[in-house]
Amino acid sequence: MKINSTNANCGLLRSFAGPLMTIFLAVLIVLPACKKHDDRPSKTVDAKLIADNLVSPLGVVTAPDNSKRLFIIDQVGKIWIVDDNGNKLSTPFLDVSGKMVALDGNYDERGLLGLAFHPDYRHNGKFYIYYTLPPRAGGPQGGGAWNNLSRIAEFKVDASNPNKADMSTEKVILQLDDPQSNHNGGTLAFGWDGYLYISIGDGGGADDVAPGHVMDWYKTNAGGNGQDIDSNLFGNVLRIDVNHGNPYAIPGDNPFVGKQGKDEIYAYGFRNPYRFSFDMGGAHWLYLGDAGQVLYEEIDVVKKGGNYGWNVKEGTHCFNAADNEMELAGCPVKDTFGNMLIDPVIELNNAENPKGGRAVTIIGGNVYRGHDIPWLGGKYIFGSFARSENMADAELFMATPGGGSGLWDFEELTLKSYPDNLQHYLKGFGQDWDGELYLAVSSMAGPSGNTGQIWKLVADKKDDNGHGHHGGKW
Repeated sequence: MKINSTNANCGLLRSFAGPLMTIFLAVLIVLPACKKHDDRPSKTVDAKLIADNLVSPLGVVTAPDNSKRLFIIDQVGKIWIVDDNGNKLSTPFLDVSGKMVALDGNYDERGLLGLAFHPDYRHNGKFYIYYTLPPRAGGPQGGGAWNNLSRIAEFKVDASNPNKADMSTEKVILQLDDPQSNHNGGTLAFGWDGYLYISIGDGGGADDVAPGHVMDWYKTNAGGNGQDIDSNLFGNVLRIDVNHGNPYAIPGDNPFVGKQGKDEIYAYGFRNPYRFSFDMGGAHWLYLGDAGQVLYEEIDVVKKGGNYGWNVKEGTHCFNAADNEMELAGCPVKDTFGNMLIDPVIELNNAENPKGGRAVTIIGGNVYRGHDIPWLGGKYIFGSFARSENMADAELFMATPGGGSGLWDFEELTLKSYPDNLQHYLKGFGQDWDGELYLAVSSMAGPSGNTGQIWKLVADKKDDNGHGHHGGKW
């Protein structure tokens, strides 16, 4: 057994007493200090303020153009740029606030929700956004009017100004008449295969039951946009080819090409797949945070053609649409198409769970692939919007991805400046091309005020006076 010499000597020194005290003191001068030895690196992180005076930031995106600029998604309809010198530009890159549906400042799940740059943005200047407009005429089957028009649109950068979008270039890619205001999903991201992935919620309301929520194969629970693959695109992750077709083409290996089901669907069985990301390393897994109803929150590793269970299941548990606080004793393990219901890799109890919980809503994050915090390498970082209702007390968590079956272990990731909780609502993440991670936070639950900020995860470092950096700009 290897013994650390410092600790061994400390043990010997503690045995001296009486007349040998003089010798003890002399030896103490030349020996290392007696302390517990730990070969592990310090597992402390902190936050560096990158941008502030935002309303409701939902995430950070970087463009594949070597400019090192950060593009901030502000829910109220604006995209802001932080340049490579760390300065937030005074005018937004894009502003669609005048085209959007009116938002509720207290809380809203609509607005500008997603941004993705084309992989060849450096040459073609194309980027894509997900935002919600006023509803069109008509309404869903079952009664009522549409709530909003969810739109995925393509824009181009201004040919003469790289920090401005050309608003005249908007091209509508995909639109959905949305029956309710919540559960919009909203993330856009290009996969490593070059295709555009889009997360769409189940249409809103609660329990996947309301006008606009069709009946599915599982008769025990009413409703079922999450399980339906024929009637609409709600409750799914979509994959489309924006380089071909008008306005897009279908990748030939999408799971329902030539079969029953809409061709755009890549995976299904989601409630509100609000934030997802692709791992920059490894096998480039797609990690997705799916917001639960009242009992369980989940993180999924999404595979092509996978059915992730909603509303047959909530997390790993059998869901009861008639009483969403009472789990069913049993439920199917596969759908009527023969596909297994895939359980999440991470499950977190909702704050309303009678068993106890600490997450109002789960916020999917990213796998850390940066260099500034080496011990965090390969860890999946995610969080909670808040851990209790009506409190700005979000938390961060980290997990080590595993390849086997069953739920992964995870633990809280504490910021030195915020040892108890983030003292903000956590609304999203971001990652730059160096693999470093960013947090989008606000003191307000809804899209109001100007307390929104972007933080960068950094190693806990000391300045010349021995004081840690606590949230301020460096």
